Parts: sequence; C-alpha cells; structure tokens
Amino acid sequence: MNITGKDLNLLWVFQVLYEERSVSRAAERMSLSQPALSHRLGKLRNEFDDPLFVRAPRGLTPTPRAHQLALPVSRMLVQLDAFYEEMEGQNFLQRDERLHIYATDYLEQRLLPSLLPQLRRGAPNLTLVTHNTGGTLPREALEKGTCDLAIAGFFSDLPETFRQQRLLSEPFVVLAAKDNARIASSGALDLDTYLACEHLLTTLTGDLNGIVDRALDQLGTQRRVIAGVSSFLAPTRIVPNSDYLLTCLKSVAEQAVYLDASLCIHSLPLTLPSVDLMQIWHERTDGDRLRRWVREQIHAVACQIE
Repeated sequence: MNITGKDLNLLWVFQVLYEERSVSRAAERMSLSQPALSHRLGKLRNEFDDPLFVRAPRGLTPTPRAHQLALPVSRMLVQLDAFYEEMEGQNFLQRDERLHIYATDYLEQRLLPSLLPQLRRGAPNLTLVTHNTGGTLPREALEKGTCDLAIAGFFSDLPETFRQQRLLSEPFVVLAAKDNARIASSGALDLDTYLACEHLLTTLTGDLNGIVDRALDQLGTQRRVIAGVSSFLAPTRIVPNSDYLLTCLKSVAEQAVYLDASLCIHSLPLTLPSVDLMQIWHERTDGDRLRRWVREQIHAVACQIE
C-alpha cells in the first residue's frame, strides 16, 4: 500500500494550519508548543515536496498546492473521524482502567471536589490515582505510561513529544494574620513591611530560592525565609497567631481565610506574573478517547472555578 511509512496525523496538522493560518493559534488549538508544530510542518513540507504555508504580514498564506490539498484532506478526516466514532461509540466510557495524575495537594483540593463526581457519573469504572509531582515534570513516567497526566504551574521546556493545555491562571497574594503586629504598626503591607516580616515558603524540591526571592534579588534586596514546607496547604495553618507571611496563589489564601477568620489577604507589594496552571500529557495518549475525555472534564472544571 502507498500509505506505508506515512504519518496520517500530519493530515490533521495540515487541516488546522489551513483553517487557522497561524502557527501560534494552530499550536494552541492542538495543545502543542510552537516548536513542536513547526517540526510537524517541516515533515508535511517534506511529505508533499512543497512549502504549503508561507509567512505573510498577518500569519500564514497557503500555497497553490495547499489549496489543492485542502478539500480532499478535509473529506478524508471527516470520514476517518466517523469511522472511529462508529467503531468505538461511547463504549470507551465503560472501560475499567486506572488513570494516574501527578499534581500537588493544592490542585487536588481545587479540582477533585468537582471533578471526581463528574468522572464517576460519566466513566463509572474509572479509578483515579493522584501522585505528588515532587516539584518536577514526571517526564519518564509520562514516557513510560505510568503517568497519564501532569498538572502544575511550574513545568517548562517541554519535550517535543509532550502536549499541554492551559487550565487557569492565578495571581500571587500575601496571607497574614489579622493581628500581625508589624503590619498593624505600619498601617499597610508595603514592601518595607513585607521585608521586615519573616516568611514561610512552599518548596517541593528543598530549594528556598523561589520566584519571589528571584524577583526581590532583581530589586537588590531579600526577605527572611524561616521555613520551607513541602505543601501548599499546610503553611496556611502556621500563619494564624504569628507575624509570619505566606506568599501564595490567591485561591490558596481565599480557602485559608474561609476556614479561619483570624487570617486576611494583602496585595503583594511587588510585581510578579500570574501562574498559568497547565495539564501535560504525552502525545502517544493524545488520541485515546477515555484520556481525552478526562482531560476535557478537567478543563471544564477549571473553567468553572477560574
């Protein structure tokens, strides 16, 4: 057969690029990094011996060869999708499987209360197992299949074979006790007061030089970190009845204040970017319908709580 050695997944890449006319939009739609998509575009060009898409002032312009391919590729993808839908239907939701997610205690308490009932209703035979990321991307586990999905806000430099999707974005705030003597005496949490306080830090790797400390270093100053704790939630129970400060994501602080009226939230007196929480998976599981459905449920829950 003439399809021997052909990568049919490249046809979907072609279709999305043809529709979006933009590498960045196509990459976001396909949950790929732009370098990974560019690599696949290179394979497409070799496959059809044509540039297919050339740069233009506003994105990409299809070549005549691309216009020629567009309709037959679109028809073929529709037929393939219909074929697999007919073969599998909704039976994939009845599969008896165990799905492993690497995340943090913060994300477990943020997502699971809404996610777990949703998964139970839709896929009653699915068992969910969560693991702590340990502060690093579980690359080997994702590649070997012992991890189906990794969710966190600190993954970077993903391998080409990994895909990602943004779930939500959160700013940093400062959690403090209402009776914090240093803040009370100054009347507000300005940078000087912030630096005069002692600080708690969440560290999953043991490193005490976090994003806050790197930002302060750029300002030529530093804070006093008295404890690094391997949890996002435990430090919120240390702050009450103390003058310690905890710089954390907004939802962590809001949950702490909800549980303990002696706590309050302050704006962070320095500029930090918000954290994008991403779900990461290996491309070999990208087409698995059960896992794709789970990722869709996670994204839907995240959109509801953002």
